[in-house]
Amino acid sequence: GEEAVIAFARARIAEQAGAYREAVESAAPEERTEALAKALSADGYAATARSAPVGEQLCQHHCPVAHVAEQFPQLCEAETEFFSQLLGTHVQRLATIAHGDGVCTTFIPKIAPKTTAPKNDTNASASTAGRNPA
Repeated sequence: GEEAVIAFARARIAEQAGAYREAVESAAPEERTEALAKALSADGYAATARSAPVGEQLCQHHCPVAHVAEQFPQLCEAETEFFSQLLGTHVQRLATIAHGDGVCTTFIPKIAPKTTAPKNDTNASASTAGRNPA
């Protein structure tokens, strides 16, 4: 049933995970999407990465399992889940070849650097707190 398909989809990704993880973890943070694209291309996905206004898009121009994923979208879901874990951020699948789109497109938001707020900000007033001063 459904659980068996999900288990199969996750096992399939797990078989490929090593090479993808090695490529991504050895890249600088700002180059990780590109590194993933290259690793995916080595497996036949013809993947590219490009900058987007608030993140990046990972595009897979070929999918070796598209004909199966048409009936079992769990394959795409497991892949998306893996990308999120691998890149350490929420990702969003925008399009899939299995659903009739020209490419599989995954949006990866930019991870904002962590900043620390001033410990004692006495300049903020109740009338301006939380509003953009610009």
